[in-house]
Amino acid sequence: MGVDDAEALWRWNHDADVMRWMDEGYAETVAQVAKWLEERPPNAYGDVLFGVEAEKTLIGLVRLHGAEPEVGLADMDIYLGEKDFWGRGFGTDTVRAVCLYGFRKMRLRKITLTVAAENVSAQRVYRKVGFVEEGRLRGTFRDAEGRWADKLTMGLFESELTPTS
Repeated sequence: MGVDDAEALWRWNHDADVMRWMDEGYAETVAQVAKWLEERPPNAYGDVLFGVEAEKTLIGLVRLHGAEPEVGLADMDIYLGEKDFWGRGFGTDTVRAVCLYGFRKMRLRKITLTVAAENVSAQRVYRKVGFVEEGRLRGTFRDAEGRWADKLTMGLFESELTPTS
């Protein structure tokens, strides 16, 4: 991920379809996104960010963060911004690959995430990889219309990771 990717990230962050299930911050300019990419520290154990590429195109981001070696736990975030690549298995492949990276390279014990309770397509991907629903956070997700909804917490141990299908 580099400053050259700022325009794509900015475009995704201003697309209502892409951001539908995301916790949005304040709108940023392309220059602000470029500055964030430029100033972001290099990947380290506690926080790794990877670009997701397909067909020589940046199509999304995936991140493991909040990791501490003493606990062996990290949170995962993912989004695919290029809609032409949706529904083609790239999300599932990316989730599986970053989980393998977390378990094998970072020596994590568990990976967790949160997902909007109404985002059934993302939940399907997570379950396909082996994630298990662990709880419900009531009224913690605000949708684009300003309504509050629930999020689900999901977790995955290495022994639950499903092989590629």
